Amino acid sequence: MTCACARRCLFGALLLLLPATAAAAQDSVTFCAYNLRNWLSQTDPSSPATTPRQKPEREKRKVIEFLGQIRPDILGVCEIGTPEDLADLQSRLRSAGIDLPHHEFCRGADPQRSLALLSRHPLSQRRSAGPLPYQINGETLRLQRGILDASVAVAPGFELRFLGVHLKSRREVAEADQDLMRRSEAHLLRRHLDTIYATESRPALVVYGDFNAHRNEPALLEVIGSRALDSHLLEIPVRDRHGLLWTHFWDAADVYSRLDYLLVSRTLRPRVDNARSRIFDDADFGVASDHRPLVLVLKPPAR
Repeated sequence: MTCACARRCLFGALLLLLPATAAAAQDSVTFCAYNLRNWLSQTDPSSPATTPRQKPEREKRKVIEFLGQIRPDILGVCEIGTPEDLADLQSRLRSAGIDLPHHEFCRGADPQRSLALLSRHPLSQRRSAGPLPYQINGETLRLQRGILDASVAVAPGFELRFLGVHLKSRREVAEADQDLMRRSEAHLLRRHLDTIYATESRPALVVYGDFNAHRNEPALLEVIGSRALDSHLLEIPVRDRHGLLWTHFWDAADVYSRLDYLLVSRTLRPRVDNARSRIFDDADFGVASDHRPLVLVLKPPAR
C-alpha cells in the first residue's frame, strides 16, 4: 500500500470514529456541588470583623483548577456573592475551557452569600424561593440563603430538577438557637419538596448543598423524608479515592466532618453512575475552600 493510500485509509477510519466519540460524550451528565467558601468581591470596609472578606486570588485560581479537572456539565455552588461574582466565576471557567452560559441565582436573607446553578444545557424552568419566613419562640426569622430551584433540559425528553440549599451554619448566633434555625430551614425545604410531589408523580430531582448537619441529625432526616412515602429521597454516599466520606475540614478545631450531601428522587436513582460519582480529593483542597467538591454522574435515557 502506498503512503497516500495509507493516509486516506487512516483519515477515513478517523471520520468513522468521530460520530461515535461525539455520541459517547453525551452518554453521561456530570454534576458538581461545591461550597466555594466566600467567593466575594464586594465588601464593606466598615463592616464587623466577622463579615467575610474578599476571596483571595490564589483561592479562586485553585477553585478553577479543580473544576477544570472535574469538567462539570452542571455546577451548583454555595457562598457566591453577587451576580457580578457569578459572572466572574463563569468567565474564569470559560477561560479554562468550561462554558456554562446558563445560570440561576438565588439570594435569601443573607446579604453576603448566595446560591447559584451554572449549566452547559439550557434551563427550562426557574422556581427558586428567597428569604422565606419561619418562627422560633414567636420571633419571625427568614431563610438565610433561600432554596435554589431550577430545571435543566439535559437531553431530548430528559429534564433534571435541581434544588440547592445552604442551611444555617453550626455557629452560635444571637438571633436564636442555631440548631433550631437549621431545623426550621430544613422544614421549609421539605415543604417545598412536598409541593413538588403534590403536582408531579415522578420528578427527577437532585437535592444538594451544604446542609451543615450530620447524617443522623433531625435537619437532614426531615429533608430525606419518610421511607413509606414516594417523596422519600435517596442519599448518594459518594466517597473519595480512599473510601472516606468527609466533605468539610474545620482547621481551628482540626475536625473533619460530612456536611455536604447529594440526594436524589427514587425515579432518578437508577440513572446514577455509582462508579464515577465521587468526592473530588486533592492534597491542596484547603487552598480553594474548606469544603471538597461532590461529583454526581448521571446516565440519560438512551435516545
